[in-house]
Amino acid sequence: MATRIRATTLQVAPAPTLVAPGTRSSDVTRDVCSPLERRPGRMWWIGLLIAGSALLVGVACVAYQIKVGIGTWGLDRTVGWGFDITNFVFWVGIGHAGTLISAVLLLFRQKWRTSINRSAEAMTIFAVICAGLFPVIHMGRPWLAYWVFPYPNGRGPLWVNFRSALLWDVFAIGTYFTISLLFWYIGLIPDLATVRDRARGWRRKLYGWLSLGWTGSARSWSRYEVACALLAALATPLVVSVHSVVSSDFATSVIPGWHANVFPPYFVIGAVFSGFGMVLTLMLVARKVMGYERYITQRHILAMCKVLVFTGSIVGLAYATELFVAWYSGSAYEQFTFANRMRGPLGWGYGIMVGCNVVVPQLLWLSRVRNSLLAVFVISLLVNVGMWFERYVIIVGSLERDFLPSSWSSYVPTPIEFGTLLGSFGLFFTLFLLFCRFLPMISMFEVKTVLAPEHGAEHSREGRA
Repeated sequence: MATRIRATTLQVAPAPTLVAPGTRSSDVTRDVCSPLERRPGRMWWIGLLIAGSALLVGVACVAYQIKVGIGTWGLDRTVGWGFDITNFVFWVGIGHAGTLISAVLLLFRQKWRTSINRSAEAMTIFAVICAGLFPVIHMGRPWLAYWVFPYPNGRGPLWVNFRSALLWDVFAIGTYFTISLLFWYIGLIPDLATVRDRARGWRRKLYGWLSLGWTGSARSWSRYEVACALLAALATPLVVSVHSVVSSDFATSVIPGWHANVFPPYFVIGAVFSGFGMVLTLMLVARKVMGYERYITQRHILAMCKVLVFTGSIVGLAYATELFVAWYSGSAYEQFTFANRMRGPLGWGYGIMVGCNVVVPQLLWLSRVRNSLLAVFVISLLVNVGMWFERYVIIVGSLERDFLPSSWSSYVPTPIEFGTLLGSFGLFFTLFLLFCRFLPMISMFEVKTVLAPEHGAEHSREGRA
């Protein structure tokens, strides 16, 4: 007796995809290249006007500070580092997510990086440019900045101190910027060739020069993949080393609140945390303004939300570790420093730091919050606010209350410092807007590798060119 088995169909909710279903290879090329081929819209011009105005304010403030001197800042004998070094550490941290997304996730073959890696790499370069300006400005005589480089000179016994963590910063950040720039540019070459083939006139010559004669041959792809793998392998240790070196500026001192072994891993994970917060902010805006909803999908946002929850939890653990070590050490100076952070003049800043970096990211455990683009956007903004205040509390909070009560002071930033901070954001967003206007914001050839199988075979010549 034949037994009939009735097939049961399970209704399973479809998992979020990397690219919207039905997207073809030709659609990717058209959607990514069209913003470069048409005139910029009103939103782009408004954004550029706001960013450019902020940049002009910063340039004016820096020019005034160079002319008059760093006495235009609120620094004194006790607080020698203020807004300037706070901004420096903040911008260096912002650049960490780009290297992590581009290099580390590439080595681990994480395909969800394909739609966001290009913008994250560009963000890294622009953030490092912003960071590098602050130590130069802080010198007071920026035209002598070349003195920090070790080279044969005629100044007699004057030489750089190779044992100083401040000099290590020069080499670490210089190496980081160089590798990140090369990695970003090499990744652009296949897409620049695609734009070249679609362009006309002087734009075709310009993109042809930038694409270095790319032909899309098998030999070109082979060498391209080897170069990307080598640069990714070189860039991966920099994710850890760069901010570890920056943390050494503080950890190698004897100031209470700075002299801590936890600073290198604490700074590194905090940098990744703030970097992913900025990536989320930029990607959500670009997704809406540039019309990239089919490429920056819910899966990308969920993946970055997971990273925010993970890194934010580790940042919270680092805060708790600092408090425990201060209590366990038995040092009256350390215990007072952390009690002063929480209940002293900067207690409000400590509250913002903990609230934005520890409490707010935990909301992403809720599916309703994760699936709300507005909620994720607000959380990403608050993460960056909290991480800026973290650097401010660490730097200023420790310096304001030194070993001697007679030398205590209250640091008050001046309008020049606020203008310089505003100018750094203006520079960052101006560069990013120009990048969106003149270069492919999404890696076309990488997105085509994650298309659905029925469309993935449609790797036409334009996709490989």
